[in-house]
Amino acid sequence: MISLRNLSLYRGSQPLLQGVDLTVHAGQKLGVVGPNGSGKSSLFAMLRGELAPDAGDLDMPTDLVIAHVAQETPALERSALDYVIDGDQELRALERELAAAEAAGDGRRIAELHAQLDGIQGYTAPVRAAELLHGLGFANDDQQRPVKSFSGGWRMRLNLAQALMRRSDLLLLDEPTNHLDLEAVLWLEQWLKRYPGTLLLISHDRDFLDACVDGIIHLHDRKLVLYRGNYSAFERQRAERLAQQQAQYEKQQREIAHLTRFIERFRAKATKARAAQSRLKALERMERIAPAHVDSPFRFEFAEPPRAPDPIVTLDQVELGYDGAPVLQGLDLSIRPGMRIGLLGPNGAGKSTLVRCLAGALAPRSGQRLLGQGTVIGYFEQHQLEQLDLAASPLLHLQRLAPEVDVQRLRDFLGGFGFSGDQALAPVGPFSGGEKARLVLALIVWQRPNLLLLDEPTNHLDLEMRHALTVALQSYQGAMVLVSHDRHLLTTTTDEFWLVADGQLRPFDGDLGDYQAWVASRNKAAEPVQPAAARGEHTAQARREARRREAERREAARPLQQRVRQLDRELEELAARLAALERELADPAVYEPGRKTRLAELLQAQGELRKRQESLEEQWLEAQEQLEALLAQS
Repeated sequence: MISLRNLSLYRGSQPLLQGVDLTVHAGQKLGVVGPNGSGKSSLFAMLRGELAPDAGDLDMPTDLVIAHVAQETPALERSALDYVIDGDQELRALERELAAAEAAGDGRRIAELHAQLDGIQGYTAPVRAAELLHGLGFANDDQQRPVKSFSGGWRMRLNLAQALMRRSDLLLLDEPTNHLDLEAVLWLEQWLKRYPGTLLLISHDRDFLDACVDGIIHLHDRKLVLYRGNYSAFERQRAERLAQQQAQYEKQQREIAHLTRFIERFRAKATKARAAQSRLKALERMERIAPAHVDSPFRFEFAEPPRAPDPIVTLDQVELGYDGAPVLQGLDLSIRPGMRIGLLGPNGAGKSTLVRCLAGALAPRSGQRLLGQGTVIGYFEQHQLEQLDLAASPLLHLQRLAPEVDVQRLRDFLGGFGFSGDQALAPVGPFSGGEKARLVLALIVWQRPNLLLLDEPTNHLDLEMRHALTVALQSYQGAMVLVSHDRHLLTTTTDEFWLVADGQLRPFDGDLGDYQAWVASRNKAAEPVQPAAARGEHTAQARREARRREAERREAARPLQQRVRQLDRELEELAARLAALERELADPAVYEPGRKTRLAELLQAQGELRKRQESLEEQWLEAQEQLEALLAQS
């Protein structure tokens, strides 16, 4: 058990935590959320013993083994596989003792150490390390490459694998998905679900949090508040708390005879902040969660773009690649106005390569890229963060795009992206990765593109900025192509998926759940198998039998898939009805003495709807588990 009692932590003279109390029990899996700079990473540093509390008490077991991801990776000649195995410090210590015992000829000690190695599964360490590397996207040939040969992003994956390799009681993960693609994120989710120790996870990926944690620690206003449930449950609970506070506030104001002008202005602004608009298909859900984000510092939207040509951009028999073999071949596609496309595919399959070609940053090796007249492209990729003028301020960056626009208007616009006051005038050199990403997005939004090309735009963005970007993209009126490992962003802002795999591009008929099943099937097919002769599958009859079993499995899965889709639709309709009812219950007027009958009707209906919702969720879970079990069969 980890206990914080009346604890305070400062950064210089600035308080990060003040008088907080928190208890974390063994085996809990908790997400840690809060704005950038609120103290999440400092909290982790304190748990690692790198910072000491300025007041109060921090109690932790003295023998607690903590694993975390190193932020630096030395340029080592050591192989990737050995580097990951180094994470098992207990194993390496026993290996050193064994080498010393063998050098001394101490037979009894040698036998004892071999028994200890067997007890901790030391002899399977290379296999376990190889599985971690494979899950995080490393090819088999990469395992023997020296660490120094990998780029920065891949070295961070090596550090993550090394942390997962450690035999730990407490695992501290700070934004582990920043350098991962969607396939690696899905694999990491499954690994963390099986992790037997205590997990504290800082992440701005809401779907990842939903899948991995059973509680949320919210850092806000120098306090820690623990919420039960995953991130979606936290957001609902916080929205309800804020809505209750707002209802109580408004009731109090009605009882005050003389309202001040200041309070009137405040109420108007608060109401406006809650009225965020979103696309129709996500409207009900966004309205329900909007109160949880009323204190977000980010407010922006895409202005109506100029009229786009049709098609906007066309690729005609295009081949793409760099040195050596082509990455993508035979590309025939047209991006038309209004299309909202999410690109799916394994790491290295060519998603970023395709986006670079669409943006004009990579010329085709053969074929043609045709750009319609009047196309205005907004292109985001991580490399653009490095191209910012480090000596220039956010305001100066924007003035270079719009020298004729009034300074105050530019500052108001930048304020929507969190650049207000002195920060709008400060050089961007010392900015964090998240701040630079926000600035690049601001510059793109200002230019009113009618084609948005976004390659991992949420890396380094916190949850509030991701929410603001999601809402803005939902009302964006141009065409869009999106690459992201953030499934919530993909689901709520795109209308169709295209799959980039095996050197080809094709439409993907399904949702992200279907894609996850596709990835699992593909990974299973890539696993090493015994020779066919050893399995008795070398005959034509055996192959026909295998095809027959596969066809039967698909046929058996069809009604389950239909059942899951039907339950999804029913749950969405029920959620919309509940949201409308709960909005009425949040109105203080319904609690007036003369409306007791209506209040009773609402409460009864709410109870019936929630009971129906629980029943449908149980049916959905049962059907989904049956479907997954069926699809997992060989």
